[in-house]
Amino acid sequence: MPSAALRQLRMLTRYNAWANHRLFEALAALPAGEVTARRNHGTHSMVGTLGHAWVVDRIWQAHLQGRAHGCSSRQPEKEPALSQLQQDQVQLDQWYIAYADGLDAAAHAEVVDFRFVDGGAGAMTRGDMLLHVVNHKTYHRGYVADMLYQAGSRPPVMDLPVFLRDVPQHHGARS
Repeated sequence: MPSAALRQLRMLTRYNAWANHRLFEALAALPAGEVTARRNHGTHSMVGTLGHAWVVDRIWQAHLQGRAHGCSSRQPEKEPALSQLQQDQVQLDQWYIAYADGLDAAAHAEVVDFRFVDGGAGAMTRGDMLLHVVNHKTYHRGYVADMLYQAGSRPPVMDLPVFLRDVPQHHGARS
């Protein structure tokens, strides 16, 4: 049986994918132009914010895989189309779920050395990296939720307790 920490990480990667799906579905239902409209002093759009979060997910994926991320920025080169970003995010979310499912206690606690985008050195456990990915995405979903309110819309419910209530937990996520 996986440890409590591993079960929690497995659950959190599933929660992350579920919340991402709910948000992307809500954005797809908005009128044309709303997801790319600049908000918060004209510097960010909903898609741009989620594009940044996706790039950061890819950077941490590279760290976990022990390879160079090749990114000189935490922003996409150009703002992606919502539909393509959603497809790309689904694939990455599935990778993170599979990765968390494959971790054992030793890998969870293993410290990985990496380079930040600015070139600085970093070191974190694999478990802490996964927690950061989920936490970072939660932060940016909240930012997009605020933009939805600015657009006169309501964000979907993306709270962890709702996920735990509505989505059956499997694969060692809860035991």
